[in-house]
Amino acid sequence: MDTNARLAVVGLGTMGRTLVRGLLDAGRDPSGIVGVARREESARDAAEQLGIDAATDLADACASAGTILLCVKPKQLADVVSELAACDALDHDPLLVSIAAGVATRAIEATARRELPVVRAMPNTPCRIGEGMTVLSAGRSAADAHLDVAEALFTPLGRVLRLDEEHMDAVTGLSASGPAFVYVIIEALSEGGVMVGLPRAAATELAAQMVQGAARMVLESGKHPAALKDEVTTPAGCTISALLALEDGRLRSVLARGVQEATVAAARLGERSASGFREPPPRSVR
Repeated sequence: MDTNARLAVVGLGTMGRTLVRGLLDAGRDPSGIVGVARREESARDAAEQLGIDAATDLADACASAGTILLCVKPKQLADVVSELAACDALDHDPLLVSIAAGVATRAIEATARRELPVVRAMPNTPCRIGEGMTVLSAGRSAADAHLDVAEALFTPLGRVLRLDEEHMDAVTGLSASGPAFVYVIIEALSEGGVMVGLPRAAATELAAQMVQGAARMVLESGKHPAALKDEVTTPAGCTISALLALEDGRLRSVLARGVQEATVAAARLGERSASGFREPPPRSVR
């Protein structure tokens, strides 16, 4: 598939605009992107800020797009796909890429009322600065070529990983919700620095840079986090004393449980949005 085919971005909120900016920064031709917003004011504002065509006519914008990137909320997605199907804007069999949390590809496929390639994507907010993490999963009619196109959309925004769709709620709980957990950790570390006498601005900078450096050590060294932890932890040193205090506070299990709770919530989100979608046809048994 042509990774430079016309792209329609449906939904010009925070993530929709982030993805468009990333593509433009990576050299994508703005004339090959059209944005779709519900309100005329939003479309006008996005066109001015991003330098792309933007409109409110969903069918017209998507009718000639090779890829349709769906950046709307889960509760809105069924209506958008139904409208596209009803106005024959999917008759040319475009690739649909959805970032809606909890919504399965099979639900989108059924609502589209035709065998379309669908890819489910879960990016996170650090995509805004090119340090994001996006996971892709293919629907039943999506081939490797379709995943290649979807990957080209998100690569300018950070790392991209392909996983089976059964993992997507867990991805949402860890990777998409995770930045909020880390912000709380950075805030807490900064507060600790203030408590022992550091100026607040300095404490926040120290904590944030330390977290960034530690994360890059994990990604670039290929070592297990536990091995890197041991490198910092010298016998009878200050680090081991602090680690034991953190273990007393059950930090490890609390963070793991946070990921578990977010995963369960993501699954519930999909269940709540499922009522608006058509029932998928049963899989054929061979």
